[in-house]
Amino acid sequence: MTAGKDADRLAFLGQLAAGLAHEIRTPLSTLQANLQLLQEDWEEGKTEKERASVQRIKLLLKETSRLEEIVNDFLRFAGMHKLNRIPHDLNRVIAEVLDFVGPEAQQKKVRILKSFGEMPKVPVDVNLFKQALLNLVMNAIQAMPNGGELIVRTQKWREYAQVDVADTGSGMTSETQAKIFDVYFSTKKTGTGLGLPTARRIVHEHDGTVGLTSEPGKGSCFTIRIPIGGEAKQGPAISL
Repeated sequence: MTAGKDADRLAFLGQLAAGLAHEIRTPLSTLQANLQLLQEDWEEGKTEKERASVQRIKLLLKETSRLEEIVNDFLRFAGMHKLNRIPHDLNRVIAEVLDFVGPEAQQKKVRILKSFGEMPKVPVDVNLFKQALLNLVMNAIQAMPNGGELIVRTQKWREYAQVDVADTGSGMTSETQAKIFDVYFSTKKTGTGLGLPTARRIVHEHDGTVGLTSEPGKGSCFTIRIPIGGEAKQGPAISL
């Protein structure tokens, strides 16, 4: 199969998968709405059977919320990305993401430490870059269930802007590191296994790389490198 035909086939599969996910969302939303109404109707249940029914409804709502999360993550992963790369102050963009996750980090007793180096403006699609960074930051926070430190560093490395996202969590074995970017692989019971693959895909679309260093008991560090040079550009739509 030629490269052109292979790209067309992958684009078609991406559109097909995204369309299927959109079709799932409609009945899922209807199901959630009706379960919420049932919960309101039965909330004041007096008999043991009524109280048991409320608990079943709550369980179903929890599972539909998980399904919605899976579908949304899949749509982000399989979506058609048309890059709009404009020079941005990456330190400011990163600070905005860290401000956004601040309340959750505080709730989970995670201290955020920042070390921003001087860098020229970097051409990125700011919304997609924020999504990639958010996925890495949330992964780091979730790796510290008992609290810890999230360290985010930036610096110019050769002709690249480098962003390090490190945590003081439990770290990973070499076996886990080998699979961490695989689609649907997750070490969390409630994880969808799409957050890290989506982050890597977005960085790759920016002609960048994502590296990982980790050691059991000593935490992990993801390193993003995105080229500083090049014209700001409207990139092609990229799919699966």
